[in-house]
Amino acid sequence: MRKIIESTFITLDGCIGEPHVWGQPYWDEQHASYNAKLVDGSDAMLLGRETYDGFKDAWTSRAGDPVADRMNALPKYVASRTLTGDLEWNARALEGDVAEAVAALKQQPGENLIKYGTGEFDRTLLEHKLVDEYHFWTYPVIAGGDGYRLGDGFDLTHLKLIDQTIFDSGIIVGVYAPK
Repeated sequence: MRKIIESTFITLDGCIGEPHVWGQPYWDEQHASYNAKLVDGSDAMLLGRETYDGFKDAWTSRAGDPVADRMNALPKYVASRTLTGDLEWNARALEGDVAEAVAALKQQPGENLIKYGTGEFDRTLLEHKLVDEYHFWTYPVIAGGDGYRLGDGFDLTHLKLIDQTIFDSGIIVGVYAPK
């Protein structure tokens, strides 16, 4: 059975919105190497519609980079209420009940399913206990303001720490599993 691995960038004050603004100064070789391992251990991506839209533009413009080429080549499954069928960027909209569609993907043979972005799609995955690992990349940044916060609208959920990686830049990636 495949695992779903969630990868989310977060500031010290819990902000997950606009990582291209506050996170970019920390995107170095250690950051790229860790992400490359996640991507290399996966054979498909799960994305919500907003993350799909942002990633499609960002990653297709970086062709020629090995990680970008891998991400561009991976099949993508997109949770959306507005998109249907085959999509650009080697993607397909999940059809029917999203939780059932994702559970069926997990049952297929293959490698991990990497999930980027945090939002409404995550509430569905969490509610149905479909995520196997969370990689929370905590950046040494306080974003301030009223940005979208990790966990907004989520129910109380306990996780257990199973691994951690500390980068020279100050990023700490905590790897958690459902308790």
